[in-house]
Amino acid sequence: MTVERVGVSFEPKLLSDFDKMVKKRGYSSRSEAIRDLVRKAIVEDSLKTEKGNANGTLTFVYEHDHGTLASKLLHVQHRFHHCISSSTHIHMDKHTCLEVLVVSGKAKDLRRLENSILSLKGVKHGKMFLTT
Repeated sequence: MTVERVGVSFEPKLLSDFDKMVKKRGYSSRSEAIRDLVRKAIVEDSLKTEKGNANGTLTFVYEHDHGTLASKLLHVQHRFHHCISSSTHIHMDKHTCLEVLVVSGKAKDLRRLENSILSLKGVKHGKMFLTT
């Protein structure tokens, strides 16, 4: 693989903080850390447009005995069956469950799935992680 060399200017405090991060994360060089940050920014930017396909997980915590929530969650998951590859269900305590959905598909459909689940009353919190 060929690479092109570029120069980057940092303010002293920013460079010091960056060097600490490079060391903490175990990068072999500043260059590798910068490449990772650029890759991450490119992926995040491409996902903001909701164009194209993405893969990832939707993790959420909910009260399983909250009214008809369990039924509503199943309904939403069946509505988006084309986006869900698998799911894992964990009983955190007598009333609280954690669910992880492995998802793949059009980014806009995955965001609709996320919004449909996280907006349900009884879902405490959740987070979608997507990548391309």
